[in-house]
This record gives sequence, C-alpha cells and structure tokens, in this order.
Amino acid sequence: MTTQGRFLTGSTMGHVVRMTATGALGITFVFLVDAANLFWVSMLGDARMVAAIGFAFAIQFFSVSSGVGLMIGATALTSRSIGAGNRAEARRIAGSAVILAAVAQALVAGLVVSLRYPILEFAGAQGETLDLAARYLAITLPSLVVMAVGLVASGVLRAEGDGKRAMFVTLSSGSVSMVVDPLLIYWLELGLDGAASGLVLSRFIMMVAALFFATRVHDLIARPQPGDILRHMRPFLAIALPAILTQQATPFGNYVLTKVLSQFGDEAVAGWAVVGRLSVVVFGGVFSLSGAIGGIFGQNFGAGQYDRLTSTYRDAILFCLGYTLVAWALLVTAHPVIVTAFGLGPDGALVLWAFTHVGAGAFCFTGAFFVANAAFNTLGRPTLATGLTWIRDGVLTLPVAIWVAGQVGAVGVIYAQAGLGVVMGGLAALWGWHFVRNIGTAPPSIDLKTRRGWRDINRFRRR
Repeated sequence: MTTQGRFLTGSTMGHVVRMTATGALGITFVFLVDAANLFWVSMLGDARMVAAIGFAFAIQFFSVSSGVGLMIGATALTSRSIGAGNRAEARRIAGSAVILAAVAQALVAGLVVSLRYPILEFAGAQGETLDLAARYLAITLPSLVVMAVGLVASGVLRAEGDGKRAMFVTLSSGSVSMVVDPLLIYWLELGLDGAASGLVLSRFIMMVAALFFATRVHDLIARPQPGDILRHMRPFLAIALPAILTQQATPFGNYVLTKVLSQFGDEAVAGWAVVGRLSVVVFGGVFSLSGAIGGIFGQNFGAGQYDRLTSTYRDAILFCLGYTLVAWALLVTAHPVIVTAFGLGPDGALVLWAFTHVGAGAFCFTGAFFVANAAFNTLGRPTLATGLTWIRDGVLTLPVAIWVAGQVGAVGVIYAQAGLGVVMGGLAALWGWHFVRNIGTAPPSIDLKTRRGWRDINRFRRR
C-alpha cells in the first residue's frame, strides 16, 4: 500500500504504457473470451443465434457503458484525493461510489429488461432471432448490478496505480468463462442460454476479485456510511452522469449502425457481430486507454502538477498511433483466417473485409478521441466529452451511415463509421490538447478543483 500517488513521479510515457498495457491485456482477454463465446455459438450452425448475439450485443453495450461511466466518476474522484494526499477521503469516496453505482445499474437493468422487445424490434430483430436475443438479455441484464460493483472496485485499483491487479480482475473472470462457455454452449447443448449463463458467472468472479484486491490489499474502500453517500453523491454524479451520457453515445451509434445493416440480412449482421468482437479484441489497448490514463491525470491534477498533464496527453496520443498501426497490419493479414473460423457467408465476409482493410485504420483517431475524453472527464469538463461524443455518434452517425450504405451497400456502414472517427477524433484531439495546455495558466489564487474556480479560469482566459 502506497501513501503517495504513484503517478506523481517518473516518466509519464512509462506510466501510460504500463497502465494501458495491463488494461489492454485484461480487456483484450475478456473480449477474446467473448469472441470465443461467439465462436462456440457459431459452431451450432444456426445463423439466427449468431445474429441474435449481434442484436443483444448492441443493447448490452448500452448497459455496460453506463457502468463504465460510473467507474470513471469513481476513478476521477478517488485519484484526485490520492494525489492530494488525503487517503482517508479517497476510501470514503470509493465506498460511496460502490453503493451509488449498484443502485444506478439496478435501475438501468430493470428498465432495459422491461423494454427489451421493442428495443430489439427497433434495432431490426425479427421472428425467432428477436426471441433469442430477448431471452439472452433477460438472463444477462440482472447481473449488471454485480458488474457495476466490480467495475468501480477495478477503477479504484487504477486510481491507486495498481494496473497489475486491475488486470488480474479481468483475467480471473475471463479464465472462468474460457473453461465454462464451451461446456455450457456446446457439450451441454444449452446454446444461447449457456452463453448467457457463462457471462453472468464471469461478472460475479470479476466483482469478487476486484473487491478483494481493493479492500484486502490496498484498504481503499471504506464501509459505506449514509452521511458519506449523501455528501459524495453530488460531486460523484457531476462527473459520472456526463460520463454515462458520453459512454452511451458509442453504443447508440453501434445500435443505429446495426439497424442500418439489418436491412442487408442476417449474414451481414453476423459479419457485423464478428467485427464488434474483433474490434475490441484487437484494439483492446485503444479501448483501455481512456480508463488507463484517467488515474494519471487525476493524481497529477490533485497534486497541482499541471506540466505532467500535458506530457501524459502527448504520450497517450503517441502510444495510440503506434498501437493502431501494428494492429491494423495484423488484421489485414489475418482476414482470410477469420472468415473461415467464423464461417461467414459472402455478405458477412465483405463487411469484415471493409473493417480489416479500411475501418481499422481509423482507430488512430478513435484513440485520440478517447484520450481527449479522459482529459475532459477527469479534469473538470465532462460535458465537453459528452457533447463531442454525441455529435459524432448521436447526430452524425445515422444520416451518414444511411447515405453511404445507400451508395455502396452493407460495407458503407463500416466506411461511415471510419470517416466520422477520423473527423471527430482529429477535432477532439486538438481541443483536448488546447484544454490541457491551458489548465496551468490560471493565477495561483484560483482553485482548480471547484466549479467556481473553473468559472474564474474562463474569465481569466477571456482577459
């Protein structure tokens, strides 16, 4: 257990690489297990089951993303207190965040379960595919409460700087799924129900492991007290609610893309399902980047070391660029093998080709978008992340996807997503860089940790 923030000294690139690498290994393994889950379902030879997972994944993405937003709020507040040297307050914040996240996700799970049929129908699911996807959601969504607790505890580990144990949390849950999923899906012939049950079990394992490390190893989650929960609710929600809205934008974009793609048939949706699993497996480093650097930003912000904020931002962008170029080359090479492994038909294989050869390259800018959002969320401007993300995924995605798909077919969905990623990622990266560079330009009398202080900064800049 450390008394001083781990990110306050040493190379910021070293911290970025270490935290992102451990995060990437963890998230990549989890999504690799998810891809293996899809593979075992595809072995049953029913394209409707694969398509059902594709539709259910679009809905699950919404629910899981709300949990990630709650984790961002916990990580930001906890890391700031650690950086400021107030570990006792960090413990109390973490305890409150666990309860608030669990309650929030219980509400989300209840709402989505009750509305799952109309939501899936709007996404384009029909007939038996609709029934299969709805049953999958009914089994898996109640475990969102368990997952929320695990995510917050894992976020606390990252706020502390313990990327290794945060990685072990995801590795432990994924390892159980890797063993259990084929038994449930294939050998016990439970099919889609087996896949759903394996997911629920993995979430319980994740929660237990995360709580063990956060409480027993670091003693960084205090027993929640009603007074603390009420006191922390406002600052927690001030970060978590915009972060949730930000996180919801990406699954919303994925949802509308699934709807656009559904008009081209189950084969195209099956290809899209493979793209969804493949992107998070191969680009685990990019997806984990935002969560990985949040703690680095937070600790240095809490300690007032603003020069290290700019170096962290720069190093994260460079890391993303190198990672994406390597991953893109691997995807181009592996395309024929992936088509064969998942048994994709001609339409599905064409969707996959568009991703591996074109869409994957846009992750250079998608990663830059995540870095900017991490800075906005952690450093006091979460609404900027919300606005930029919803412009990309909520406002522009549907019309651009409809237009491009109308010109070139199902692959237009991939091209539209990639094009928007490049434009909005570049804009967000430049805006985020300007924001981070100017944090330290306020006069010493301005408190950067309060809402009033940020208003004073804006007035100071306008002068």
